[in-house]
Amino acid sequence: MLPARQTLRQSWVAFTFLAALGALAIAFAASVGAVHVPLSGTLAAFAHGSRGEGDWMSLVVLRVRLPRAIVAYLVGGALAVSGGVLQGVFRNPLAEPGVLGVSNGAALGAVLAIFSGLAARMPAALPLAACAGAVVVTAMLLAIASRGTGGAGTLLLAGVGLANLAAAGTTLTISLALANYDVGRQVLQWLLGGLEARTWAQVAMGTAPILAALALVLSDARKLDAMLLGDATAVAVGVAVVRVRRRLVVATAVLTGIAVAIGGAIGFVGLVAPHVTRRLVGAGHARLLPACFLGGGAFLVVADVVARTLMAPQELRLGVITAVVGAPFFLVLLLRQRPAEVA
Repeated sequence: MLPARQTLRQSWVAFTFLAALGALAIAFAASVGAVHVPLSGTLAAFAHGSRGEGDWMSLVVLRVRLPRAIVAYLVGGALAVSGGVLQGVFRNPLAEPGVLGVSNGAALGAVLAIFSGLAARMPAALPLAACAGAVVVTAMLLAIASRGTGGAGTLLLAGVGLANLAAAGTTLTISLALANYDVGRQVLQWLLGGLEARTWAQVAMGTAPILAALALVLSDARKLDAMLLGDATAVAVGVAVVRVRRRLVVATAVLTGIAVAIGGAIGFVGLVAPHVTRRLVGAGHARLLPACFLGGGAFLVVADVVARTLMAPQELRLGVITAVVGAPFFLVLLLRQRPAEVA
């Protein structure tokens, strides 16, 4: 981890690097696919737009690949910020969106929409159901926590219980869905995570709520820093710990719910990105959370390119790629932690 005296100039260098990496990743993602488009053609499409139906390169770039890349960036950024916030809230380096059960709840809502046929009859049903699942789990989490002390341990244990409950509901729904081959295949593909056929509609759907939730967590960044020193210390410096913690949990529910809604069930981004970016900008959340968004977005865009090209023309599931990277990363972190740090 970088020293606490890290200069503002070093932070801006890191931010510039992450932003440039994301821009290059999006440009590269828009150039790569089954139909080759040179980078010069991609940049020309960005600069001038489509010049008609005959301009096939611009159509491929602007209508197919660019929205997919931007959705990947939004989803990766949202999951990374969620992970960074949760690691601070619980003072646990292994925390990530799945710990609270929010991603499990969102997945259950989406699976139910697919299984019931609502997703086929009404395209908006899938993201709405995923968001509803995230909201329901968050409401249950806050209700359970309000009956206890409101401490981080109470929220963490409640999240683990709700995550298992939502996962059981998802497993039951999958078991029932397998009787219908088409529905069962659609459910399993969605649970593995993927960004096929993403359009500007998903970009529009995700941008506003993700940026709003990001602004909310940034407004509490300094308070989250104080909470890292312990609840008693945070209260002593004027932080309403229970209120701030609940507000941050709700914000992460929005970030995770929207990410699951437009990107499917994609794991480990919220674990990997915060740890990597923390080494670049330090532990202060006012710097860490924006860096998480930039780094997580770039990471998922690159992962999506790998998923599309590694075994082309066959496309791998994006969730599989992130798991291949994230699962060993998680195990390394787990082995490095002392028992008290993961309790």
